Amino acid sequence: MRLPDLNDLIQDLQLAKQIAIDNQNANALTIATMSQAKLLGIDKPLKDVTPNSNIKSGLGHFYGRIPDLTPEAALAISKRLDEEY
Repeated sequence: MRLPDLNDLIQDLQLAKQIAIDNQNANALTIATMSQAKLLGIDKPLKDVTPNSNIKSGLGHFYGRIPDLTPEAALAISKRLDEEY
């Protein structure tokens, strides 16, 4: 026996919704609808994603700007990699 995937679960809940409609059971219809929303991840409130120009983005701003790689540092890294590998 295999585990049900998302499509199977949505299909089962759609059937439950149809049975609830046929039996005029508003509570069961609501529960099946909310269960579908939870499975699909659309039951959460929307977040404001308006960009704020005062907030700097990226990890470089969080940790401080990473300095440019100098030719000397690049050569030292290359030599060390050659020695190790």
